[in-house]
This record gives sequence, C-alpha cells and structure tokens, in this order.
Amino acid sequence: MRGLGDLEAAVMNVLWLTTEPLKVRDVLDRLDTGRPLAYTTVMTVLDNLHRKSWVRREMVGKAYRYTTSRSREEAAAQALREVLEASGDPDSVLLHFARSVSDHESELLRAALEASTDRP
Repeated sequence: MRGLGDLEAAVMNVLWLTTEPLKVRDVLDRLDTGRPLAYTTVMTVLDNLHRKSWVRREMVGKAYRYTTSRSREEAAAQALREVLEASGDPDSVLLHFARSVSDHESELLRAALEASTDRP
C-alpha cells in the first residue's frame, strides 16, 4: 500500500484479514514475512501505524488491542487520490485511467457518479 513500508503493509494485511481487535502477540503470530521477527519490532510497527493514523488502539487490561482505522478499499482509494494529486496533471491521468477500465469497471463508475449526483 502506498505510504507504507513492507513490514507496515504486512501488519496492515494481518489486521485487514480479521474483524476482531488484535494484540501485538496476535499480529506477530499471524505475520508471515519469511523471517523471524521480534515482539518489540511488531510493537514498534504498530505504534508507528497508530501515529500515522492507519490503526486505532484501545487499552484492554495491560495490553493494547489494534484495529484498522480504514478499510483496505478506503486506503487504496486514498492512494489513488495521492497519485492523482502528485501527477502534476490529474485531469490527464484520470482520462487515461478512464480509457483503460473494463466494461464492468465502467458500469461501476457510472453508477457511482449517478448516485453521487442524486444526493441532496
């Protein structure tokens, strides 16, 4: 995900795959990075993600439990927004993207645009 390091993205994937708040140990046990990680490393990553507002945390007993602050889809949409804004010519990028979408994606976009213009 744009704006995240590899380990941050792996931690976010763990959190996105569950509906329940997770403790650091839970996240560590579910991570599959191909290398052993220290508990304190995962704790630091979760603290950084909290500071960046990617996750929320709640103290339960003596340990924080972490949940995502946005869905994977919301994060992807924000990343697209950042790409558009950073491009220097967002209109042109958006038009190129619109020409590349499938029929199904085109219908989804059309329906979303119609729904957004129907709002008061």
